[in-house]
Amino acid sequence: MNSTRLSGPHTPDRDTTSVVPAGEFTAPHRATRPSVGRRFLWWLTNDPRHQSQLTPAEKNELDWLRIVPFVGLHLGCLMVFAVGVSTAALAAAIALYVLRMFFVTAFYHRYFSHRAFRAGRATQLVMAILGATAGQRGPLWWAAHHREHHLSADTAKDPHSPEHRGVFFSHTLWFLTRGNFQLQRERVKDWLKYPELRLLEKLDWVPFLLLAAGCYATGWFLESRYPGLGTNGAQMLVWGFFVSTVVLYHATYSINSIAHRYGRRPFPTRDQSRNNFWLALFTLGEGWHNNHHYYPASARQGFRWWQIDISYVGLRLLASVGLITDLRPVPRAVLAAARGRKGSLQ
Repeated sequence: MNSTRLSGPHTPDRDTTSVVPAGEFTAPHRATRPSVGRRFLWWLTNDPRHQSQLTPAEKNELDWLRIVPFVGLHLGCLMVFAVGVSTAALAAAIALYVLRMFFVTAFYHRYFSHRAFRAGRATQLVMAILGATAGQRGPLWWAAHHREHHLSADTAKDPHSPEHRGVFFSHTLWFLTRGNFQLQRERVKDWLKYPELRLLEKLDWVPFLLLAAGCYATGWFLESRYPGLGTNGAQMLVWGFFVSTVVLYHATYSINSIAHRYGRRPFPTRDQSRNNFWLALFTLGEGWHNNHHYYPASARQGFRWWQIDISYVGLRLLASVGLITDLRPVPRAVLAAARGRKGSLQ
């Protein structure tokens, strides 16, 4: 987890007998190891020094500072047995799942990763903050790794290919490794010019924790004002934050793992991306993954009329009120090709 930092270039040995008194021992110079507090601060602010100068073997090691909170979120779901359930809490969990899935698919994916539409600077920042409530790191980290995925899909360089590292690694473990901690700055040079996005990248966990606090506060308010709803702060925290987040996680991750293994391939892409109706349903349209890999620049991923793409519908609504503009369409040639291909099950 921690790297040894070199203090400077190597200098040749030289005779020091003329300056070191006889009998006096001089300890060899050693690189200073950062303190625990400093290393924690680097981790907390996504500082690249947290995981720097890694060997190839170290890049594949697990980053335990990332694993502990990730596992903690899953264990938090077990508190449902202590807090119980209510209609209000269940509704909050579903609503926050759908909203944050839209924030990830429409904003993190189609905007920050592929620039499939345009937005003003203020709207752009709001989209970034809303996306960060999903707890999937900052928009630039997310976009950088996704762009790398498209450049090297299902090759050895792909960050999360089930073809090379297995389904479990591509589903979960890849982002918990030390080598995938850092922001790949060369992939998002177009976004680094915005200081507000760079700041959010350092503090991407703040919107996520504010959501948790908001869930608890909402439950506390409903308990005091509308006790008939049968909910409270703890219950709303568990269902609206823990349960909703964990389900959101694994639905999102399924595109990296399942959508490269199971489904139909109507387009002959160079990777193993597939269209999967059920994944498209639960991820608001991301399951049309083979479509997306064939033409990733479009804001729309369901190329056929019956291919449900709820995120695209949401983007159309935002465009209708002027919050975003210039939704990139699917070219007619691609649509014509889609109509002529029924797809094959492989």
